[in-house]
Formats: sequence, C-alpha cells, structure tokens
Amino acid sequence: MRWFVDHVLVILLVVASLAANTPAQQSPAKPEAVLTEALSAACRQDAAAFANFLTSDNSTAYRALPEPQRIAFMKRFVLLEQAGRPLLSTSDSGREVLRCETPGFDTEMHFGEVRTRENLAFVPMEIPIPGEASEKITFGLVREAGNWKLLSLGLVLLDIPALARQWEQADVEEREAKAVADLRALAKALESYRNAYGKLPDSLAPLGPAGTEGISPDAAGLVDAELAAGNKDGYTVRYTIVPAGGNLPEEDANKVERFGLAATPDQYGKTGRKSFFLDSEGVLRGADKQGALATSTDPRISPG
Repeated sequence: MRWFVDHVLVILLVVASLAANTPAQQSPAKPEAVLTEALSAACRQDAAAFANFLTSDNSTAYRALPEPQRIAFMKRFVLLEQAGRPLLSTSDSGREVLRCETPGFDTEMHFGEVRTRENLAFVPMEIPIPGEASEKITFGLVREAGNWKLLSLGLVLLDIPALARQWEQADVEEREAKAVADLRALAKALESYRNAYGKLPDSLAPLGPAGTEGISPDAAGLVDAELAAGNKDGYTVRYTIVPAGGNLPEEDANKVERFGLAATPDQYGKTGRKSFFLDSEGVLRGADKQGALATSTDPRISPG
C-alpha cells in the first residue's frame, strides 16, 4: 500500500511540474483587435501580414496574386494610395480610432460597437472625409480554427479566388485595348513618316526616338523606343509593306504602297487573347487566334 501511495505522489508531482511549465492557453483575440491588426497591415501595405487575417482559401488565393493586385486590394481597405504608418488611439467616447498617416493624406477609422453572433462578428466603422459625408461600412469576420478572419467588406463577401479571375480578365482586356491603341499610334506614325520623307520606312525602327543630332529618316522621333522595337504592353507587332501595284486590283495599281500591322500576345491568355491586324486604311480586324497571327481576312472589329 505504501508503494502505491508513493507512486501516486510521484505522478501527481510530475503532472504539477508539467502544468507549471506549460504556458497558459491564450484566449483568441477579439474581433476588433484582429480587424485593427488587419487594417494596420493594409495601411503599411504589408501583404504578408495582411494575408494572415484572411480565411484559409482567401489567404492562399491572395498570396498567389501579382503584387500590384495584392497592394490594390489593401488600398481598398484604408482608402489610401500610399503606404502609411498606423497609429491607434481612443476617442472621447472610449472607442478605438485607427489612424493611417501617409505623406500625402491621412485617414481615420472610428470603430463602433461590435456585434457577435456565434461564429460571426460585425464591426461597424466610420471614416470621416473632409468636406464630405463620412463613409460608413461594416466589416464582417468569421471564426476559423478558433481565430477571427476577415469575411466581408460591407455586404460584399471577400471571395478572392473569384476576384482574381475577374482581375485577370480585366487585365487581359486592358492589355488588348492598349495593343489596339499601339497599332493606331504606329499607323499614324507611319503616315507621318511617309509625308515627311516620301516613303514608308523599311521597318519600325526608324520611327523611334531621335538622337542628340535631331530627327532624321533613321530616327524620326515619332514613337517611343518600345513601339519602334515592335514590342509593348504584352504584344509583339509585325510590320509588312505591300508595294504600289503589288497584290492590288488593276485600277489601284498606281496608288501608293500600303502597309499592315499585326499584333499578337506575347503570352497567350495572360497578356492577351485576341490577335489584331490593322491596315493602312485604318480597318481593324482580329479574333481569338490562340496566339496565332491575325490577317486581313479576319473578322472586322467595329470601333467601340
């Protein structure tokens, strides 16, 4: 019996020792504290820290975004273009105020009364705007693995995988629009070159920036260096000349030489999907050619 008691005492002493040396489990941070940390990270434009306050799916998708999109996403949270310094204070009413100071402009975010419902929390916020009515918005948070994570911005759920697809499509469309604008800029430059020197250049290179000696047939200063090199905004441009009288109907044989400009995406699906062809009459054609070259036989694209 004495042996049993001694062993029980030893076990109790070991358990007590382990308990004394084990840190006490901390309670999860409150929703408003988590939101403060998230907004502070957004103020600093610290993408790595900001990702920690997103749900697991959103965090994975956010980390996979290109850096400009990650920064743009954080800017939306603090309504500031530049990275700033977060400062936390308390208002006269005892509510938290997070101030984000930047060289150009500051914002203040006044926290309201937090409403918690089981695994959801709602944190109202008011952002004073000088000369205008204050902007009011409510952040939603959800408890995930015992910690609060950002769920919504106002009534809009944060679905970063879906946003990433939308942003990717918007980026592609923007690059395609720039490619068309670049083709038109080149066409205008080619006509200017023809008017100045009486002929079309053999390549796009002579359209480029002039040197210290001024403009010349070899450096006409009509477009920037990228366009003169035939590569800009994620597209490669190919330039061809149709000689006067060549491949033309008999009645057009005496007309001046014509040209064609074809633009194809450097990385199909990423820098663009459509290929374009612009002729010297200003007619734009093109289609999704899976990265192949567009030609004068492709569907006409109406100005829009």
